[in-house]
Amino acid sequence: MPSARAARRFAEPRSSVEVIGEHSEFRLDLERIRFSPYFSRLSAVTQVIAQPGAGPLIHNRLTHSIKVTAVARSIAVGLNDPSSPARDLVLEHGCDAVVVQAAASAHDLGHPPFGHLGERVLDRLARESLGLADGFEGNAQTYRILTALDVCEAAPQGLNLTAAVRTAVAKYPWTRFVDVGASDDPLPRGLRRVSGGLEVVKFSAYDLDADDLVAARRGMPPLQQSLECSIMDIADDIAYSIHDVDDFYRAGLLSQGAVAREFRGWIAGAAELRALDDDALAARSAPPGSALEGLRRKLRRSDPWIADDDAFADAVDVVADDLVDGLLATPFDGSIASERALSSFTNRWIGHLRASVVPAPPGVARSGLVTLDRRAWHEVEILKFVHRHFILDRADIVMYQRGLSRALTRTVRGLTAWVTDDFDRHRVPERLRELVDLATEGYARLRAAQPAGIPVPEASEVHTLGVARGVVDYVASLSDDQALAVSEAIDGRPDRLWDIGQSL
Repeated sequence: MPSARAARRFAEPRSSVEVIGEHSEFRLDLERIRFSPYFSRLSAVTQVIAQPGAGPLIHNRLTHSIKVTAVARSIAVGLNDPSSPARDLVLEHGCDAVVVQAAASAHDLGHPPFGHLGERVLDRLARESLGLADGFEGNAQTYRILTALDVCEAAPQGLNLTAAVRTAVAKYPWTRFVDVGASDDPLPRGLRRVSGGLEVVKFSAYDLDADDLVAARRGMPPLQQSLECSIMDIADDIAYSIHDVDDFYRAGLLSQGAVAREFRGWIAGAAELRALDDDALAARSAPPGSALEGLRRKLRRSDPWIADDDAFADAVDVVADDLVDGLLATPFDGSIASERALSSFTNRWIGHLRASVVPAPPGVARSGLVTLDRRAWHEVEILKFVHRHFILDRADIVMYQRGLSRALTRTVRGLTAWVTDDFDRHRVPERLRELVDLATEGYARLRAAQPAGIPVPEASEVHTLGVARGVVDYVASLSDDQALAVSEAIDGRPDRLWDIGQSL
């Protein structure tokens, strides 16, 4: 009999030549994920910079997922080594490298067109315009794809993955309606207390899929990632903190002068910057180094369990030496020499961070079961700061994103109007019709089950919510180009050939 970790939601016929055992079950999960059209679609979904404007060597969601998988597997194999200081943790919680690979391969399946911008726009539209209380969340969409939207021959819906893999995908193992009580205890990442109560920033299952997540995680402590999930999560942090820098360097978007000014300003003026209040740090007239000082303060507020001023200063020095005065000192020109310099930088940092994964201190809600050691944790936060501060707030990128936001809004509203048009709804794409029906059936089951802690729709709301979730599921499954093409067509501007019927 398979263990609970290897149990699937639906019983499957076994081939007479199949090797029985957990490892073969997990390998089947990995293959189902990698052969999924949702996985292939990631090659046409933006990571941070859209490929048409920056070239084919820029990461997309597929190349990102492949690299996260490589890093995650390496970490899992290292932790399983008999000499690893985490060996007892592995024996207690279970750490199969194939489960880790499967979770890493799947972790971004739910990302909609246009990366994190698309996620924010769909969440706003879902909640404010479509009446979906739990909105849109990329991690929850990933779980929905794996358990409800994707297909395989052996199950009526979803990929019928094992409990271990479904659990390992759930980075934020709760719904938008989680109740953590009134305690002042620290909360995991993805949850925070605000003046009005609890804010759920990230979550891994919509109300429609909550029962599946509960079944997969049966026996696990509430709110805690599995060890395999924690490894995938930290590999994701490692990969994007490095290859985002890779992308921006290749694209010529990182100005060595601007980055050096900020880093040297903090190194030279740290004492004076600490004397400034938060408003002065945020002012346009703030001195160089103010943004880094703001990061230092944020880390101390949100992660006092590991944030340390000396470690922060050391991390600033290391990144300044290796990135600012090293890699960025010579602009990328596509030559073999510049490729070698970039490869050396990337390999050196990935190797260092991968070797810095250690068991987390017991009882730390803000961490998974493993974490980066203090030095590496601060270095990753500094590297992610470079991405956020020097790229995402650029006026040209923000202008482009505002246009994408309007295109996505037009797509959602146009498709919703089409599906609810009494005279024309019979001509909507078949896939969209199926997704609406699937969601409607899900809300009907939810109403019948009346689960505790989940908003239950009224009978009159079931079809309306089914339309809303079905449209969101459909739009989220489009590639960047498909979303733009649908937007143009709905607006009466078919500037290029397109076929909405070929979208997922």
